[in-house]
Amino acid sequence: MSWKGIKVNNLKLVSLIYWVFLTYMIAAFIWWYVSLEKQNNEIAAIKFQSIQINDPSLKAKTHAIQDFQLRKTKQFIGEGLTILVLFLLGAIYVYRSLKKQLRYADQQQNFMMAVTHELKTPIAISHLNIETLLKRDLDSSQQLKLLEATLKETKRLDHLSTNILLTAQLDMGQYEANKQLVNVSELLRQNIKSFQERYPSRICNTMVEDAMEIQGEPLLIQLLINNLIDNANKYAPVTEPIYIHLQSHQNMIQLIVKDQGPGIAAMDRNKVFEKFYRVGAETTRTTKGSGLGLYLCKRIAEFHNATIQLTTNTPTGSIFTVTFFI
Repeated sequence: MSWKGIKVNNLKLVSLIYWVFLTYMIAAFIWWYVSLEKQNNEIAAIKFQSIQINDPSLKAKTHAIQDFQLRKTKQFIGEGLTILVLFLLGAIYVYRSLKKQLRYADQQQNFMMAVTHELKTPIAISHLNIETLLKRDLDSSQQLKLLEATLKETKRLDHLSTNILLTAQLDMGQYEANKQLVNVSELLRQNIKSFQERYPSRICNTMVEDAMEIQGEPLLIQLLINNLIDNANKYAPVTEPIYIHLQSHQNMIQLIVKDQGPGIAAMDRNKVFEKFYRVGAETTRTTKGSGLGLYLCKRIAEFHNATIQLTTNTPTGSIFTVTFFI
């Protein structure tokens, strides 16, 4: 059985146990109330029998017994409902926690599958290129082409390892910040230039205001920019441009990256910034990635007291906006 099948079965088992236990507890509370109410009625009946018919205070004693019986009934209902509500809230919390843990485990499994693929592919390509260089007598242009391809794959490995390492450091609070005055305009231009050298056929529509500066960590800002541009490059059709804008507005600096890809469904928009989360099934997904890029973007933004927002582009695609407050 596949991991996906095991995960679904586990979720079904947890759901079944939850509903069986919940049904049992509700039935137990009903039985508890019925038993106490029956006991209350029996006690009232005994008290009624103890009253003499010719007792001058018969009416007053009868009312007193009825009032006592009614107060006890209200007490049972109040206590029972309070306990039941607290139990239901606790049960709902536990159930949601279990579902969250199962989903997180599934995302971790998807992450391992994605990372394994992301590591194996460039290693295999680099191995083949080097083996070809060693075994074949190639001219200089062919050798250069293979070396450039190998360098591109090693950069992919470096980018993935950097994402994994920084995610771990930020999550554990072990990243040693070196905040300084960062010229985001210059840093963005450098990243765009590097990106266009790697993907010369990709059209980039850029609009970068000059001298946009913030207090920040240069390495993290660079990684934030790289991840957003790489994300747009993955999903945008090769014939459509990527829009990269850096602009100021009052006391804010906004980095905006737009693409004209398939977009992200409303149900997934709040999840794309979660660790390991990737849209679609891992076994059928065609785009590369580890599920850390956008999560890391969010963590880097938070590290700089900035915000990151996902909106829908028109007519298709996504818009990621990072807002730095200055």
